Amino acid sequence: MRTYLRFLRLRGKMLFDRIGNEQIKRNILQAVPFWIGSVLTGLAAVVYAKLFAWSEALLQWIVEYNALLLFVFTPVAFVLSWWLVDRYAPYAKGSGIPQVMASIELATPRERFKIKQLLNLKIIGIKVLSSMVLVSGGGAVGREGPTIQIAGSIFRFVHRMLPRWWPRISIQNMIMTGAAAGLAAAFNTPLGGIVFAVEELARVHFNYFKTALFTAVIVAGLTAQTLAGSYLFLGYPNTHGVTMGMVVPVLAVAIICGLLSSYLSAAMLRISRFRSRLRKSSHQILFLILTALIIASLAYFVNYEILGSGKSLMERLLFSENKSEPWYMPLFRMVGPALSFTSGGAGGIFAPALSAGASFGAFFAGIFQYSAEHTNVLILAGMVAFLTGITRAPFTSAIIVLEMTDRHSLIFFLMMASMVASLSAFVLRRKGLYESLKNNYLHELGKLRKRKAP
Repeated sequence: MRTYLRFLRLRGKMLFDRIGNEQIKRNILQAVPFWIGSVLTGLAAVVYAKLFAWSEALLQWIVEYNALLLFVFTPVAFVLSWWLVDRYAPYAKGSGIPQVMASIELATPRERFKIKQLLNLKIIGIKVLSSMVLVSGGGAVGREGPTIQIAGSIFRFVHRMLPRWWPRISIQNMIMTGAAAGLAAAFNTPLGGIVFAVEELARVHFNYFKTALFTAVIVAGLTAQTLAGSYLFLGYPNTHGVTMGMVVPVLAVAIICGLLSSYLSAAMLRISRFRSRLRKSSHQILFLILTALIIASLAYFVNYEILGSGKSLMERLLFSENKSEPWYMPLFRMVGPALSFTSGGAGGIFAPALSAGASFGAFFAGIFQYSAEHTNVLILAGMVAFLTGITRAPFTSAIIVLEMTDRHSLIFFLMMASMVASLSAFVLRRKGLYESLKNNYLHELGKLRKRKAP
């Protein structure tokens, strides 16, 4: 009997050890695709950031060499950017975040074949090339949204390459994790990437993919930092000596930026609907030339800072003594993205939204002649509020600005600005820009039927 019990214990231990080893093996195999996708995302984000920076440098060179060239170069860039997308990858247009959101909703056994329309390798190349052309011509677009669609495409490709014997991994979790890794690598904001995935993308319980999400964000961020160095997207603005007396002006900036960003979202959707009714290519080209000439005219006759993503504008307002902004700059920083984002080319709205909010914060501070430190607080509050109104993701917006400036002492002001802006934007329009565009993509793909094998 004793011998039999010893035998049972021995067999039980062997079985337990075997189960433990198999579980560890399974966990490692499930983690490997996320690690591979994260490394590739980090590499792609760094390369794309360099190419985008060179494109903005080309725009700056054109302005300094002869600003009159904008009246030729800008229309050509708008038309070429649209043509690349329209001809080779129609779903590469715009930001890319609505496409990722739509892909997550399509990640069901019945609908998942449609995801390849929104996330594929061709989209990566066209996304990069089209956005480079558009921003080099003065388009007010950013690279952050496109980086998220690029990351989603990379993670989907990795998922497709897995052999049949590999442990099952949810395509939905892969796409969500890829989007978070893409945002983290684009802004160097790991917490922002995690919060973005949970707040904006997640439609399943967080416990199902939290480990993969955390590790992917870390790996993508480390890869980007290894290649590009440890950096802040904007730097360390001076906000020394800020007191609770700033609550009222921060609230005012948040309310107005929330309303303005909601108006901007509605305007972009109306322009997009108008463009969709232009069936002939000649009409599309004529519309693009007209919008490009409007942007070129505003830049040449009013202010060159309405061009591009707006990062240089934010850096000037936060880190130079020249913090004054005329009344029209916040409006023009809205006109640029409205016309560029709806041009049909590739390009994001994150950075332009941040620059529009920064411009209004500086203008508001100038009215009441606040000190440089207090002006910086209102600039950051405007950035958070405007981005919140566009994305309807208040926590993501606050965390991103917090991480890109390392101003943890302002967390109360930034969180307050994001929540108030979210409420004020909701008053005008219940759905955000990304949600509306996502629904448009789902409607377009709803008619798509899976081809039967011959």
